[in-house]
Amino acid sequence: MSKITEEQLKELQGFVGAIQQGQSQIGGLELQKHDLHHQIKEVQVKLSEFQKELEAEYGQVSISIEDGSIKEIEKEEA
Repeated sequence: MSKITEEQLKELQGFVGAIQQGQSQIGGLELQKHDLHHQIKEVQVKLSEFQKELEAEYGQVSISIEDGSIKEIEKEEA
């Protein structure tokens, strides 16, 4: 039976190993991405709940996230 040289085998194994390592890293990143999507969704739900609390306390206003100042929302006349 014929075989490739040891040097060729090592090079071949290196390429295959690098591909497998890259695929494994992509899988890990996809899991992190999935987790981050869930975290963002949770924060969005909490933000929505907090906005309702602020609206109950201050009414329908615009609040600056930079300094906390409150501005009345001008209502359009029909």
